[in-house]
Order: sequence, then C-alpha cells, then structure tokens
Amino acid sequence: MAPVTQPVRVLVVDDDALVRAGLTMMLDGAPGIAVVGEACDGDEVPAAADAHAPDVVLMDLRMPRVDGLTATRRLRARPRPPEVIVLTTFDTDENILLALRAGASGFLLKDTPPARIAEAVRQVAAGEPILSPRITRRLMDRTAVQAGAYTRARETLATLSPREHDVVVAIAQGHNNTEIAKALNMTLATVKTHVSHILTKLDLDNRTQIALLAHDAGLA
Repeated sequence: MAPVTQPVRVLVVDDDALVRAGLTMMLDGAPGIAVVGEACDGDEVPAAADAHAPDVVLMDLRMPRVDGLTATRRLRARPRPPEVIVLTTFDTDENILLALRAGASGFLLKDTPPARIAEAVRQVAAGEPILSPRITRRLMDRTAVQAGAYTRARETLATLSPREHDVVVAIAQGHNNTEIAKALNMTLATVKTHVSHILTKLDLDNRTQIALLAHDAGLA
C-alpha cells in the first residue's frame, strides 16, 4: 500500500447521531485520519463534500430522505469524487452489491472492530478496495444476474488485450497489485498501468467494478 503523507479526510454520513458520534470519536483518534465533517442524510452529501473535500466517505445505506445507494451514485458521478465505503448492519443486504456497482470501493459492517475500520479508510484512500471475498461471493450469488448481463460482460471484456484480461481475472480473484505482479511476472508499475487502461477502456470507476464485471462474465 502506498504511504499516505497527509491525513485521510473522512466524511461520516449516517442518520443515527450516536453512530456518527461514535465513528467520529473513534476515527479522530486514529493515526493518519481526520474526520472533517458529518451529514445525517444522503441529500446533505453534495454540500458536505463541497464544503469539506473528503478523501473517503463512510456512507450508511438506509436514510429517510435520500438513501446511501442514491447518494453514492450521485457522488461518484462528480468530477474527482471521494472514495466511498458503505456501512451497513446486515451483510446479506443486496443493496450492498448495488452500492458497489454504483461506485463504492467496498463495505463494512457497523460492528467491525474500530482498528479495522480505520485501516479500511487508509486502504481505500490508497487505492485498494475493501471487500471480504466470502461476503462478496455470497452477495453476488444471491443476486439474480439480469438477462443478457453475461453476454454484455463478455463483449465488453473482449475489448481488452490478453494481458489486460489476465489482470481482470486476478483482480476478480481478490489479488492486490503486488500479488498480481508476482503471479503474472510483471513489474508493479506495469500492473498499475494495466489497471488504469482497463478502467479507461471499460469506463469503470474502480477495481470493485472490474471484479463485478468479471463475475457477470463468469470469470470469477
């Protein structure tokens, strides 16, 4: 993971004041992290993002006016958007998978240990998504694949070079850049270049969406 020289700026979004207070207190005490703002509903996220310029947004899913899924999609559609980590109570909620497709970099359960949440924030800020392979696989298996998704995914991935295709498969298997470089006998810089090209060619936001596309294509 690349070192983060400046504190990771975090925006906490949750309709429960106690949850916001707990997350803020916990993260503000963690090295290399600064909570720069809070929002109590998804409709407050755009203004909060403009005011505080966060690097990472911790986003609740269920809020009364604008849910976290909609807020994530809108936020990730903006120029130079922050990364989003979805927070939820239930790991079987299919909205988590929809949030990943909307551009979130991963998800955590609200009972995740504080140290793990802090590490997840740093990891996402450094460009690595937060995904539990076990939970993600269960979510994907429980979610019906839309008609034609397999064919569309295959056609989309056909635009990649063979080496880029290898990188996509490795990402879908949960490997980080260092592991991919070793497995495919590449330099780390080459892997990063391939990932950047894949995101551009496929018009995707992050590695999570690469993995989901590979799943639709039956590659993971």
